Amino acid sequence: MKRIFSSQNPMIIHHMKNVLELEGIKAIIRNENLTTALGGIPATECWVELWILDENREAEARDIIRRKKEAEDVAIKWPWTCSRCGERIEGQFTECWNCGESKFTSKKNDHQ
Repeated sequence: MKRIFSSQNPMIIHHMKNVLELEGIKAIIRNENLTTALGGIPATECWVELWILDENREAEARDIIRRKKEAEDVAIKWPWTCSRCGERIEGQFTECWNCGESKFTSKKNDHQ
C-alpha cells in the first residue's frame, strides 16, 4: 500500500477515491476519525489520507489526481454566462441562481 494524497477535507478524499476507482485503481481511506485527536498531535497528522493498494500504480494514481485537481481548479476559476437567461455566474457555482440551468449544459463559458 502507498499513501498518495491527504486533505483536511474528507469529501475531497472520498471524491478522489471514487475518481481512482473509476480508473480501476483500488484505494482505501485512513485517518477518517482522527480529528478527535486534534490538539494532542499536529493538525496535518490528523488529515484524512488516501492510500492505493497496488504500489506499482503510484505514478498513474498521482497523475490522475493531479489532472483531476487541475481540471476542477480551471472549472472554479472561470465565470460563465447562463445560456438560458444570460445571467453571469461565478465559476465555483454549477447552476444558475436565477433559472437553475446547469453550468455543464450551458453553452456560454466566458473563458472560451
